[in-house]
Amino acid sequence: MTAHVPDVGRLSEAVLRPATANVFETTVEQLATAIRLGVFVDGEQLPPERDLAERLGVARNTLRDAIAALRESGLVATRRGRGGGTVVTYVTPEPGSGPVPVRRGAALADALDFRRIVEPGGAWLAARQNLAGDQRSWLVDSAAAVWAAPDSGAHRIADSRFHLAVATLSASPMLIESVTRAQAALGEMLGAIPVLPRNITHSCEQHDAVVAAILGGDADTARAAMEEHCDATSALLRGLIG
Repeated sequence: MTAHVPDVGRLSEAVLRPATANVFETTVEQLATAIRLGVFVDGEQLPPERDLAERLGVARNTLRDAIAALRESGLVATRRGRGGGTVVTYVTPEPGSGPVPVRRGAALADALDFRRIVEPGGAWLAARQNLAGDQRSWLVDSAAAVWAAPDSGAHRIADSRFHLAVATLSASPMLIESVTRAQAALGEMLGAIPVLPRNITHSCEQHDAVVAAILGGDADTARAAMEEHCDATSALLRGLIG
């Protein structure tokens, strides 16, 4: 069971973007990534076909083919008839049960370096925005959802959603795309190691520090807090994956 997390629409609008090349493959990639990162969660219905095709900038037959590919991969199921639609069936694997990630050595370092550049920059930029009340509440709720996650799989989903929320509040489409890529790579790597209770507590405390700095409009502190957070995760992954 996935913990409640706010504003699915806001995340999906930020993460899903028009495909500009290889439209079928890109559509499959975007939807699969959104599902694995918890933008759409187990049991949730995808947006109506017309809306989703418009958001992705693809023809409806292309979207149908992409959804068929997701269905064959076990990520979604389609219900026919009145009240039907496409429902997410992906359940986050138990952390530590996944295969050894393909990123090791130099590839691991590159992914972690990439994340350390883009995510602190996103926190810095978010802190410089004139955030509305609902945006501020969304950020607080996203951090609280990580604390409240009932199990390891739900924690992974809530954690990635928090990071995507920070990126979304930066209001930079290019940065959101970069953070989505970073989180997708990070999810693959974290899936290969167990969730450690002490690390969860430390990670949530660091999230709270990022939130406080963003809400306080302190861009430099927000960047530094996110850098510290990224460094802690990187140290864990380097130690347990190598």
